Amino acid sequence: MHRLRRSVEEAPIIDRDGYSYLVHPVSNCVPTLDPELLREIVVRIIRKAQLENVDKIVTPEAMGIHLSTAVSLMTDIPLVVIRKRGYGLEGEVALSKSTGYSESEMYINDVGAGDSVLLLDDLISTGGTMRAIVEALDEIGAEIVDIVIAIRKVGGEDALTGIGYPVKTLIDIEVGDGSVTIVDESGSDGATESAAGD
Repeated sequence: MHRLRRSVEEAPIIDRDGYSYLVHPVSNCVPTLDPELLREIVVRIIRKAQLENVDKIVTPEAMGIHLSTAVSLMTDIPLVVIRKRGYGLEGEVALSKSTGYSESEMYINDVGAGDSVLLLDDLISTGGTMRAIVEALDEIGAEIVDIVIAIRKVGGEDALTGIGYPVKTLIDIEVGDGSVTIVDESGSDGATESAAGD
C-alpha cells in the first residue's frame, strides 16, 4: 500500500467553513491521478471485496465512478452509478444525503429487489452519503453483499453506526492541523475492516 499511504500523507488539506477537507487524487482527481496509484487501489479493492454472487457494482456520483469502472472492467460485473440528478425512469428511487459539508438528493436507477450488490466508493468521512444509500437499497430490497471504501476519514461523526453491514476500507486516516495521520493500515494487503454495525 505504499502509493496510497504516500498519496494521503502528501495530500493538501483545505478548510471549508471549519471542515478539514482532504484534496486527494482518488477523491478529487486533483492533484493528477497517477495510473499506478489507481491500479494499486483497484487491485486491493478486488482482493478485499466479496465478489461471489454480486450482480452489480453500485457507486455514488461522482468520485466513486473511476474506481468502480476499473473494478467493473477487471471483474466483468456491471456498474450502476447513483446520480445527483433524476431522470424520471420507471423504478427510480430518490434519496436524501447529508455530509459534513452539504445536503442534496441522489437517484438510484436499475437496482431492484433481489439484486446482489457491491457498494464501492472513494472516500468516506461522516458516512452520511453511504448511510442514505444503504437505507435506500434496503428499502428497494437489494442484497448488499459488501461495502468497500478506498479511504476512510475517522474521528468525529459516524453516520454508519448501526447500519448492520461491515464497511471494509483500504486505509483509515485522521485529518487535522493541516496534516494526515494514518490510523489503520493493517493486514497483509494493507486493508482494514471497520465494523460499522458495532
